[in-house]
Amino acid sequence: MTAFVLKRLGFAVITLFAVLTIVFFIVRVLPGDPAMAILGDQASQGALNALRARLGLDQPLYVQYFQFLGGVLVGDWGVSMVSGRPVIQEILKVLPATLELTFVSLVLGAAVGIPLGVWSAVRRNKLPDYITRIASLLGLSFPAFVSAVLLLLVFAIQLRWFPVISSGQGTTLSDRLRDLALPAINLGLIMAAYITRVSRSAMLEVLNQDYVRTAHAKGLAFATIIWRHCLRNALIPVVTVVGLYLGILIGNSVLTEIVFNRPGLGKLIIGALNQRDYTMLQGMMVIYTLIVVLVNLITDLTYGLIDPRIKYS
Repeated sequence: MTAFVLKRLGFAVITLFAVLTIVFFIVRVLPGDPAMAILGDQASQGALNALRARLGLDQPLYVQYFQFLGGVLVGDWGVSMVSGRPVIQEILKVLPATLELTFVSLVLGAAVGIPLGVWSAVRRNKLPDYITRIASLLGLSFPAFVSAVLLLLVFAIQLRWFPVISSGQGTTLSDRLRDLALPAINLGLIMAAYITRVSRSAMLEVLNQDYVRTAHAKGLAFATIIWRHCLRNALIPVVTVVGLYLGILIGNSVLTEIVFNRPGLGKLIIGALNQRDYTMLQGMMVIYTLIVVLVNLITDLTYGLIDPRIKYS
């Protein structure tokens, strides 16, 4: 177990280093001059040169690269080129809102998707199966920003059940839940569509195993066979999809936060892109990479908890 964790951590460090290197150079080739984006088109050449020197943009690229890596290792991610405040503080201020939305969407997707997938597999080629498959296909067909706009039009503007702008600053629990409802439903339903299809496929495979027929022959209750024996063996593919899709879910949360005008990494990254804020972009990519690497590690460790037959290697 210890060797497995160390091995996975080693792969995580290599992955993080590779992603940071790619992010550093991609950010540098973005069109536009960050100094001009900050000072404006009317700034003098002297002011532009002074700002580039202050930001370290006049140094050779390899010097900037090693300064960037050294800063990441010691927790110094630099200061925003626009606000002048430390990048880590700017990110940590809005990160809880994004993590809250992602977590609630994940729980909602699993709570809806797994039972629907099991139900669809048990009722294979019958009306509930057809309805579930069509519904999951529709959920996969809509981009996150399209479904977000539709939810706003129906439930916020027409029915007025939820606020149009999800400020995320509610003082009471009910206010926070109302602000969170539509964004979480938007992402959660997309997640549920993925999980439903994977759960159905995994359950169909498990239902054909010999031990399931043996359990029926012994007279075990149908619910016991499905939820206690079959589902546990079908969870491995589901956990894999959840781990892989979580990175996509965080990416979709960016679009969702923009549509619902919700505070989070989404608005921060768009502002950084528009203003060519290199340090802010790099800091957010570090956060995204750390989250994805951590989720993949947790996913690998979860396999052994679900199925003890899996050996760590």
